[in-house]
Amino acid sequence: MFKKILLAADGSEHAIRAGEKAMELASYNQHAQVDIIYVIDEKDSKEQVIDNWGKDTSQKRKEKLAMIEQKAKHANITYDVVFLHGEPGPTIVNYANDHQYDVVTIGSRGLNTLQEMVLGSVSHKVAKRVDCPVMIVK
Repeated sequence: MFKKILLAADGSEHAIRAGEKAMELASYNQHAQVDIIYVIDEKDSKEQVIDNWGKDTSQKRKEKLAMIEQKAKHANITYDVVFLHGEPGPTIVNYANDHQYDVVTIGSRGLNTLQEMVLGSVSHKVAKRVDCPVMIVK
């Protein structure tokens, strides 16, 4: 089965469900590793700094992934969390292809509804360009 799993997460409900599926896939292989990637979109990052002046925005990002991390710990799955900066679609694709994952799991919709409507969804971009199988979770 899948040993090296990439989970693209942003804290949305779809990402949490994708996290559950990633943990399920990992549970079939005792040596599986799930890498949880959170891409900080620089456009959103600037707004977050302005809106949260004086507050720790990195802590808020970690809180968005807390539910997924809890599920990994509860299932006794080896995992790592990676924060990257850039445009989500291409950043996920480049990271997945550079690190040769067996599968990428991603939610069908994220938190950025404007980008999804105007530019096409991140999950669609990932599915088209990643070199491994992609599981898109509704």
